[in-house]
Amino acid sequence: MFIWIIATICAFFIKGLCGFANTLVFTSILSFGITNINISPVELILGYPTNMIVAWKERKSIKWSVCIPLSILVIAGCIPGILFLKNTDTHIIKILFGFIIILIGCEMLQREFKEKKQKQSKLLLLSIGILSGVLCGLYGIGALLGAYLGRVTEESGAFKANICIVFLVENTVRIVLYSIYGIITVSALKSAALLAPCMLLGLFLGIKSSKRLDEKLVKKLVVVMLIISGVALLINNL
Repeated sequence: MFIWIIATICAFFIKGLCGFANTLVFTSILSFGITNINISPVELILGYPTNMIVAWKERKSIKWSVCIPLSILVIAGCIPGILFLKNTDTHIIKILFGFIIILIGCEMLQREFKEKKQKQSKLLLLSIGILSGVLCGLYGIGALLGAYLGRVTEESGAFKANICIVFLVENTVRIVLYSIYGIITVSALKSAALLAPCMLLGLFLGIKSSKRLDEKLVKKLVVVMLIISGVALLINNL
């Protein structure tokens, strides 16, 4: 149980700090000795209220014109995703997405170090938006979603507000699907209940830390987490 506690505190500290990547951290710490079928439902149950908390805290920064279209893309990705995942080897697709995330993350990081911001390409934004919806919907991976929102939001508060709204939609769909397919079990619910105080502690520490850090530094941390997400996606599927 100790490793679960460590994973929970670390994962939701990052959630409070950056607004995403909790799934990456949680899964990375636990995947060495625990199967993903036991990890995912617990993380999903723990993550659901954190998205509510962060979205409510940053509610003044929510842009419905941004998060509603992305939420629709996520739902569209979830529905065909079940059949796709059952009948197709997804390792190659995940490797491809890993490369895309790394390239976009590096380009975003390079932008952050420039004093003069370049104009965003609408075609590129649309492409990233479509890919992020499919990737998040199919695999529950929010890295490209983060890449998209990192481009269309200026402040870390706006980034966290909008990504958490989209995650709430995605989480709701996945909870329903996981329940239908028996992935969410009584054991998973008990584990999530026991780990809930650790989740709240990690989230609280992450939110407090983000307030003390410079806004530009937090933005750079978000981009670095994107790049790490891409690298982890590659390593896990090579």
